Amino acid sequence: MTDTPAFACDCHLHVFGDPARYPPAAQRAYTPVAATLEQWRAMAHPLGLQRLVLVQPSAYGTDNTCMLDALRAAAGTARAVAVIDDATPDAELSAMAAVGVVGVRLNLITGVSVDPTAIPNLLRATAARIAPLGWHLQLLARGALIDTVAAIIPTLGVPVVFDHMASVSAALGPDQPGLNAVLRLLREGHCWMKVSGADHVASRRDAPEEALLIMRALIAANPDRIVWGTDWPHIGPLTNEGGSQKVTYLPLDHAGLLAVLHRAAGDAASRILADNPARLYGWK
Repeated sequence: MTDTPAFACDCHLHVFGDPARYPPAAQRAYTPVAATLEQWRAMAHPLGLQRLVLVQPSAYGTDNTCMLDALRAAAGTARAVAVIDDATPDAELSAMAAVGVVGVRLNLITGVSVDPTAIPNLLRATAARIAPLGWHLQLLARGALIDTVAAIIPTLGVPVVFDHMASVSAALGPDQPGLNAVLRLLREGHCWMKVSGADHVASRRDAPEEALLIMRALIAANPDRIVWGTDWPHIGPLTNEGGSQKVTYLPLDHAGLLAVLHRAAGDAASRILADNPARLYGWK
C-alpha cells in the first residue's frame, strides 16, 4: 500500500501459540487456537506495517509467556502491553520492561465481573505500580463505566490509552455514554485512543466503514493522541459455552480496515500510523 508511511505500526494485535506449550487460563471466555507472529507478518507486511504492539489476550490471564516469546522474536520492531494482578512480583515487571513491555491492560469487559465501585481504586493502584517503569495504562471499558472514572484519569500520573474507540456503538451516534467523556479527555490531552476495532463498533463485522463517524470525531478531538491497530486475529462471536468454546478467527479485509482509517484521518493518517506510536511506545 503506497500511502503507508515508513515505520507504520499495528498498535493492537494478539498472538496465540500451541496449547501444549502455552496453556490457556482456567477461567477464560474461549479456548484459543494458534495465531502466530509469522501469520501476522504474512498479513501485515504487504500493507506496509513494520512495527507492532502485542496485547496480552484475556484467554491467557496473567501468564504473559506467549506474548513475551513473540516480543523477543520480533526484537526492536515490537512493544507489548501485559496483564498483571496483585500476585505479579515487581521483579517480573522489571524483567518484562527489559524486553519491551511498555504498559498494562485492564480488561473491564471480556470475561470479567466488575464491581464499578472498586474500579477507581484499581486504576490508582495499578498506576502506582507501573509509574516507576514509565509504563502506560490501557483500558478496555465502555459507556457508563468510562463516565464514572473519567474524572480520575488525569490524576493517575501515567498515560491512559483507551482500547477500541472506548467500545462505543456506531449505531448510537455521537451522543452516547462514555463518548463525550473520552472526547473531552482527548481534547484536553489527558488520554490516548486506539481507533482499532472498527468492525466491533459497526453493527456488522464486515462493515467497518460504519465506524467512520465515530473515528472522525475522535481524530478531530486530538489527532496527536490517536493510534490505530488491526485487532488481529479477529476473535469470532462467543457463545455461552465459556472457556470450552474453541475460538474461530474471522477473515476480515485488512486492507479495507486500513482504508477506513485513511478515510477517517485524511492528512493525519501518517501521524496516526507512525509518529504517534513512536512517541507512545518509545521508538526513537
